[in-house]
Amino acid sequence: MAEPVPYLSLVIPCYNEQDNVPELLRRVEAALGRIGKPFEVLIVDDGSTDNTPRLLAEGMRRFPWLRVLRMARNSGQSAAFEAGFAAARGQVIATLDADLQNDPEEIPRLLPLLQEVDMVTGWRRDRQDTAFRRWQSRMANRIRNWITEETVNDSASSLKLYRAEVVKGLKLFRGAHRYFPTLAKMRGYTVREEPVKHSPRFAGTAKYGFRNRAFVGIFDLIGVRWMKKRYLRYSCSELRREGPEATQ
Repeated sequence: MAEPVPYLSLVIPCYNEQDNVPELLRRVEAALGRIGKPFEVLIVDDGSTDNTPRLLAEGMRRFPWLRVLRMARNSGQSAAFEAGFAAARGQVIATLDADLQNDPEEIPRLLPLLQEVDMVTGWRRDRQDTAFRRWQSRMANRIRNWITEETVNDSASSLKLYRAEVVKGLKLFRGAHRYFPTLAKMRGYTVREEPVKHSPRFAGTAKYGFRNRAFVGIFDLIGVRWMKKRYLRYSCSELRREGPEATQ
């Protein structure tokens, strides 16, 4: 019997998260089992060098809904998202981080919101991070909004839901995952920002620090601002042929 086509595809980039993988799989299964529709989970292993690959292989033997993509080398979160989006089969595509700071249990609550908009982006209004990381995020979002002429409170949150067409065929660049709401709007899609729960990291260590977020992000911001100004927006339709030959 052929497997049912999934309604929901959950894409999760994963890099050296051996301490989080078992709990992540357990909680994802419990959360997505509540939506009452077929689902798949694509974990994109971004060149992990710890026991993450082994644990994911074991997970595939236990969970029929689990698919694992393996990047040839560590390529970054945006590349992992792009690979996951291309492979996803669902009508709806959701994303979250593997560190369990995003709660999988939020996905069933957010799903109905896609009846009104094309994309729902999570807003970690009460972030469970150090004071310095919270300050970093506030400053980053203010600068990001100023340069890109946006009003998004938390563009970099990985907890997001999309109608599949929003991200299918979207060619990303390194760091693009911080600008998904802006990129969706540029393509003419509607976006809603929704407060979501944020938890302390379950285990392991953060992969991003001040240097690899702040300085690289300046160049990305300039690029996104340029893209917004130069993005092609038009509509085009083909004329219907008139006259006797149109009915032949």
